Amino acid sequence: MSSAFLYLISTVFNLYLMVVILRVWLQWARADFYNPFSQFVVKATHPLLAPLRRLIPAIGSLDLAGVVLAYLVALAKWTVLMLVQSGTFDPIAFYLGGISLVKEAGMLLFWILIIRAIMSWISQGQNPIEYLFMQITEPMLAPIRRVIPAMGGLDFSLMILLIGLNFLNLFLYDLIPLWGAI
Repeated sequence: MSSAFLYLISTVFNLYLMVVILRVWLQWARADFYNPFSQFVVKATHPLLAPLRRLIPAIGSLDLAGVVLAYLVALAKWTVLMLVQSGTFDPIAFYLGGISLVKEAGMLLFWILIIRAIMSWISQGQNPIEYLFMQITEPMLAPIRRVIPAMGGLDFSLMILLIGLNFLNLFLYDLIPLWGAI
């Protein structure tokens, strides 16, 4: 199978995986579900998430059904890729699905932080997506701000979180087999 087709399959699954992760994240952060972007995320995940919610309860503000759905999407990605590429299923897909879920969540956080930083220079808080990104990232940035307050009007919390994410990615690369291959 051509690498272009495998790329397309991987991209489609990764995009939906990001939407499912966002759904879990929005609920965990208690973000505004009436935001237009939130409504898109809810409508895109509801058909698959509703049946799982009947079987899997939430734990506090953590939507466990959403986490299971995210893992199933990551597992489906690797299953489809293996079947298309070699025609067989390898149980390592269960492992790769877990790694994909964690890595994609980290990448999503990284890019949302970058987009939030760029939007803060441009839109001055007038954009509903910027407001939503602020709501979902503030629970991670506020503790950093308590330790390292703004200096001279500059907030370094975002940069510190990005450096921490990069450190964690490199640390997991050395610690977990196949981390760098995904």
